[in-house]
Amino acid sequence: MLMTGKEYLESIQDGRVIYIGSERVENQVSHPAFRSGARTYAALYDMKCANSEIMSYEENGERYPIYYLQPRSQEDLRRRSRAHRKIANFCFGLLGRTPDAIGGNITGLTMKPEVFDSEPGGNKTNLLGIYDHMRRDDIFATYAIVPPQSARNKEYYASQGLAQPALRVTGEDDKGVTLNGMKMLASGSAYAHEVLIGNVMPLAPDQKKEAITCVIPLNLPGLSLWSRKPFNREGDRVFDAPLTARFDESDCMLVFQDVKVPWEKVIVHDNAVLSRNIYVQTPSHVMANHQCNVRFGSKLRFVLGVASLVTRATGARDIPAVRETLARLSAMEAGFNAMIDGQIEAFLQVDHGYALYNRRYMYAAIHWAMENHSPVMDIVRELMGGGQFQFPASIDVIDDPELKDTFETLWTAGPFEAADRMKLFKLAWDLVGSDHASRAMSYEKLFVGPAFAVRNYNFLNTPWDEFHSIAEDFMATYGTQEANCQSSAEAPPPRLDLAG
Repeated sequence: MLMTGKEYLESIQDGRVIYIGSERVENQVSHPAFRSGARTYAALYDMKCANSEIMSYEENGERYPIYYLQPRSQEDLRRRSRAHRKIANFCFGLLGRTPDAIGGNITGLTMKPEVFDSEPGGNKTNLLGIYDHMRRDDIFATYAIVPPQSARNKEYYASQGLAQPALRVTGEDDKGVTLNGMKMLASGSAYAHEVLIGNVMPLAPDQKKEAITCVIPLNLPGLSLWSRKPFNREGDRVFDAPLTARFDESDCMLVFQDVKVPWEKVIVHDNAVLSRNIYVQTPSHVMANHQCNVRFGSKLRFVLGVASLVTRATGARDIPAVRETLARLSAMEAGFNAMIDGQIEAFLQVDHGYALYNRRYMYAAIHWAMENHSPVMDIVRELMGGGQFQFPASIDVIDDPELKDTFETLWTAGPFEAADRMKLFKLAWDLVGSDHASRAMSYEKLFVGPAFAVRNYNFLNTPWDEFHSIAEDFMATYGTQEANCQSSAEAPPPRLDLAG
């Protein structure tokens, strides 16, 4: 059953504990820092209901969000990708944690559930039960799958007799496990219903108590969300920061203090290796990150549109060097979105008759985005010049009749009215230079992991033997008998395998 926006807003007012510094947030739906973001997610739920043919699928007489569809064909992959695109276009690619992100992650886990029975500590039954609950109840989940940076110096904590800050199991009984410590970084957790707790980075075998993997509500007793500084501030006008106003999805550290998690919510326990392998030995990592690719593709389209409009407003669009720059951005956008299409066209058939996006092309696109987001934004910044700093601090100048008259007289440029020019430059600055933009810069670089990890995914998924054979097969076409050739012009043509 698909949840409406109104139902969604009611469902997240669940008594969860959120802190902004020392301030306890009583209700994130009405708090100035979060209420605009909550309305954005509510609007997304309404959009999904209004487009149910695209955004859902039917099974056994019930309708479920399409991002819980287990794809069995190329057309199923296209359906999922179209829904990702619909959501990404809705938020211009600026929300990393939309419901389809972890929906893809969980769905991918269920496409090879036997991985959870391959070693002690996994629980396939619990995984499938969680999946059924999430799709049936239209759950929006986020994830926290990285330990805090402070947890790296384990020797220090041990030498001082201090508790480790990394999340770990500190007790268990017949009802479940008790968790203490921290987990990062739960983007969107102020708005999600539940959170996947896990480990995407490898753990050492002796870290089995940190290997806990579970999907839990965000309002469990003892669990608190410690928010970074929100970018939305009381009194700010949407006109002056239109992206911040709508798309500040929040990031929170999750702090666990004697949190009781029932056994039925646990899918990996006391197995350090399995807690990470569940993502790479199932389609999970690919399913989740195809969504990330689609989101970034929508963002590139939005960036390209803003860049072109800025150059038109400055009168520079027809300068040859500027046209060349825009053309370069256009080629980058087209190439990246072609990489997304390629994941569907070169799809893979995997275990149990399921279909999967091309794993290698997906990791290549992740790497491309990580490497090129900053240069793209720098190009847009250069195209803006100093335009942003030439406008008043706020559009509130139009509230004063005298200031309004001066503003409209002096800031109008040819056919472009003063307020329209300011609106465009405020948008562009919120995209490349604001606090919101700075956070996005770090997010696009790091959300999959450090650069070396992203490159390692590409290394591991490269068919090196196939590439080696291309060169080796060519070398096999000539031998020492050609050594007496006096020049390359005398070399015989390669021997062809006509039968092949």
